[in-house]
Amino acid sequence: MAPAGIRAMPKWERKVRAFLCVFGLFLSVYALHVELSRESNPEYRAMCDLGESVSCSKVFTSRWGRGFGLVQFFVAKDSALNQPNSVLGIIFYSLQMCLGLSLSKKAAICLVLSSWVSVAGSLYLASILAFVLGDFCMVCVSTYIVNFALLFTNLKRRRAIEGMKEKAG
Repeated sequence: MAPAGIRAMPKWERKVRAFLCVFGLFLSVYALHVELSRESNPEYRAMCDLGESVSCSKVFTSRWGRGFGLVQFFVAKDSALNQPNSVLGIIFYSLQMCLGLSLSKKAAICLVLSSWVSVAGSLYLASILAFVLGDFCMVCVSTYIVNFALLFTNLKRRRAIEGMKEKAG
């Protein structure tokens, strides 16, 4: 039998979180695959490369595809700290999935805070995509949608956990 806290959480929340995290992981792994394939073979054409202004590989291999285009100002361009954004996505979605297993208030706060950071990063990268690169990246836009949906889900979870703690207290 599941603990009372687990039963009190809406079932939709667990299912939506699992779907969003798995989809986000898939998108991030695919983005990493495209970037690495393009770096090793400049002729590589990804499934998401539909035209000159609709090209995910162009976006992933741009300077903004690693460390949000910002890390290279602080460390060498080829530094281990200047990772592809997709690696950060893999870490983020994995943490979201793992922290989502906990019903603690601290985990809920970490979920919300990390989601706000991901949404801020999404808005920054979306503006780079639209106004600097002039490109449309389906994988990128899908990731932004997943990040906003996770923020919504995490805000709902935090409210539900706070409500459970108040009823228990």
